[in-house]
Amino acid sequence: MTISLEHIGKRYNFEWIFRGVDFVFEAGNRYAILGPNGSGKSTLLQIIAGCLTHSEGKIRYSVESGNAKGDGMFRRLSLAAPYLELIEEFTLLEMLRFHERFKPFISGLSLNDIMAAVELEKSSNKQIRYYSSGMKQRAKLAQAIFSDTPLLLLDEPCTNLDEAGVKLYRHLIEQYTQKRLVIISSNDPQEYAGCNLELHISDYKRLS
Repeated sequence: MTISLEHIGKRYNFEWIFRGVDFVFEAGNRYAILGPNGSGKSTLLQIIAGCLTHSEGKIRYSVESGNAKGDGMFRRLSLAAPYLELIEEFTLLEMLRFHERFKPFISGLSLNDIMAAVELEKSSNKQIRYYSSGMKQRAKLAQAIFSDTPLLLLDEPCTNLDEAGVKLYRHLIEQYTQKRLVIISSNDPQEYAGCNLELHISDYKRLS
């Protein structure tokens, strides 16, 4: 998969958050979108995911079979972010079963394997509303990382994780994203340490 940004800009009312973003994301690489708080890095990630509409420019999604339409990209991407809520009435097992009906998980892994990989197997039948913030973040990462999608988008993926959780996150990235296109929005080095390419959103200044 390849994602090409062509002069992408986003504004709210009359204020430009960024303009003129030209960049190409290619499969097999891990990219970090970097910038201070409020710089627009999460906004750009949401635009790539199709959650937000850009104000100017074009985005082209290319897959092996040719160009992919933007409205069909949701089947090819998975996303974990602080602003995405889990269905807290579900148990973790119910959540994963529900999710699997829309997006299959990586072949060869059972739901028990996935829950064990994020060290939540002992809480599989507990409602998510009773999870700690760190456990909820592990559940979000499980849902995103183990989805069988060529594109993985992560916004501040270590939010609410303790030291052990961060170590687990980095292990999952190394083990399960080798051939995928991974884009991480962050200003925390421990979240994007495994990225080999960077996009600095502050390079695309707010212009009138």
